[in-house]
Amino acid sequence: MATTQPQVPPSQGGRRLQLPDLLADLVTDGLVPKEVADQLARDRRFARADVHPLTVIADQKWKDPRNPKKALHLEMLTEWLAQKSGLPYFHIDPFKIDFAAVTKVMSSAYADRFKILPVAVTTREATIATAEPYVRDWEESLKQVLRLDIKRVVANPVDIQSYLVEFYNLARSVKGAAGQDKGAYSEIANFEQLVQLGKSGKLDANDQHIVHICDWLFNFAFEQRASDIHLEPRRDVSNVRFRIDGMLHQVYQIPTPVLAAMTSRIKVLGRMDVVEKRRPQDGRLKTVTPDGEEVELRLSTMPTAFGEKFVMRIFNPENLVKDYKELGFSEEDERKWTQMSGQPHGIILVTGPTGSGKTTTLYSTLKQLATEEVNVCSVEDPIEMVEPAFNQMQVQASIGVDFAGGIRTLMRQDPDIIMVGEIRDLETAEMAIQAALTGHLVLSTLHTNDSPAAITRMLDLGVPSYLLQSTILGVMAQRLLRTLCPHCKEQHDLDDSAWEHLTAPWKAPKPKGTTYIAKGCLECRMTGYLGRVGIYETMMMTPELRRVIVPDMDLATLQDKAYKEGMKPLRLGGALKVAAGLTTVDEVLQTAPPPTGDRRQHPR
Repeated sequence: MATTQPQVPPSQGGRRLQLPDLLADLVTDGLVPKEVADQLARDRRFARADVHPLTVIADQKWKDPRNPKKALHLEMLTEWLAQKSGLPYFHIDPFKIDFAAVTKVMSSAYADRFKILPVAVTTREATIATAEPYVRDWEESLKQVLRLDIKRVVANPVDIQSYLVEFYNLARSVKGAAGQDKGAYSEIANFEQLVQLGKSGKLDANDQHIVHICDWLFNFAFEQRASDIHLEPRRDVSNVRFRIDGMLHQVYQIPTPVLAAMTSRIKVLGRMDVVEKRRPQDGRLKTVTPDGEEVELRLSTMPTAFGEKFVMRIFNPENLVKDYKELGFSEEDERKWTQMSGQPHGIILVTGPTGSGKTTTLYSTLKQLATEEVNVCSVEDPIEMVEPAFNQMQVQASIGVDFAGGIRTLMRQDPDIIMVGEIRDLETAEMAIQAALTGHLVLSTLHTNDSPAAITRMLDLGVPSYLLQSTILGVMAQRLLRTLCPHCKEQHDLDDSAWEHLTAPWKAPKPKGTTYIAKGCLECRMTGYLGRVGIYETMMMTPELRRVIVPDMDLATLQDKAYKEGMKPLRLGGALKVAAGLTTVDEVLQTAPPPTGDRRQHPR
């Protein structure tokens, strides 16, 4: 593809959009009252040429007469302009744009001159986004130089300006880094030396490319509400993916040598061994978002066939510590959980797969329990987030500090409440039991499908049944459901068969309130979901349940007894979220496991 940029004289073709003209069109279409439009048109403060008139109108936050609950926001006005001009409307989603390809279509100077942005390119056609649909001076010249058809689309003027800078800066950094001698990245010691030099401001421009790419990566992840960043090396071109609301999204493909350099830089920032690439490593770093919020990242590397795979889990303190209502607890869940966690001694287990919100539940609970009158200590692997209200201890297997040894140490620290990151083996389980027997409240996690299975897991580890009978206060299993996007969810008459399938065989009554389905809009990246909420299965220990815990206990027997004692399965908790209009039947069926055991009797 040719990269020589066309020489085009200043705009002579179409006329740029003017505020009075747009206001007149909005009045004609019945979107804006004439009196307020005339008042804005006369205001000299908005006659600046550097501010797009659509932005000026959107800043007024006028109500949309078609839907008074919504304002005439910029994206809606852009869609209206596209329809008015007869061009396709285009929302710029950076996840769906190949930065490297589109930035070869034209230079950043040329794009900035005409306020246009290439958003797609094929062997036949280049798609160019503009917020000036009547200005076409550049189109013919660009078509001749590229020898491609030009497809013009209308996009948000603010997005065009911001992504114009972001796309080209990122592409320039990747190109600059990839253009260096690849041997520089295979010699990790050399790159480590360059990073150290960077602290004194002596890095050359090429090394600043890597710094810029890493900064962009973090800021973009924060902006997109990502919970995890995945850097996945491949033979030639490596992948960058984000996990958002539990789902992985492809973000960018980057040359593998550049990814190796990025990995080295992040390892230095996380105080990890840069030279060691043969074994997995863990680290952490703390940074600040563009909005000024402190964020912690837990770092983990894994050697693969093509280099080190890097996963960074993002912990935002505001998201990690919430009250019970924000977590999704029902009134009954909160009552049971508060009753269990309010006991002076015993063991409480939280169970579920990785990424089901167990850590958030424990941190939120400990935050409420950590008053000035109690000493809260934890032993974690790794420490998910540093919390000033706790005394946190990090497991370090390399020097012999494991969970069991950590609990043994905490027992000599006069604790009232102990949090154990995870019970993985018999020794850790025995120390947790011992702590509970000696008058401490112990909270920990396991990885099982439901609450009753946590008891059988402890028995399988070798814990005597009589110790479980005397120490276990209760078990709570949990999952995270994606919640419906409030901007686009649509009312839906819940099908009887779908509700029966969801609640079978409990035969819960069908809700009378409004239920919704996922539609998809720009706010939720067309997924129909925005954010997540927890569902819970709480099994409180009762005298009846304690009698069932015997050495050769049958799991189904414990499940049946737990249901009769009032435990509600995860599916039923999800059904209540559907009835409340928070999620969909499909999401519950996909996330929550089906209940097991004898459920002929509806739980109380």
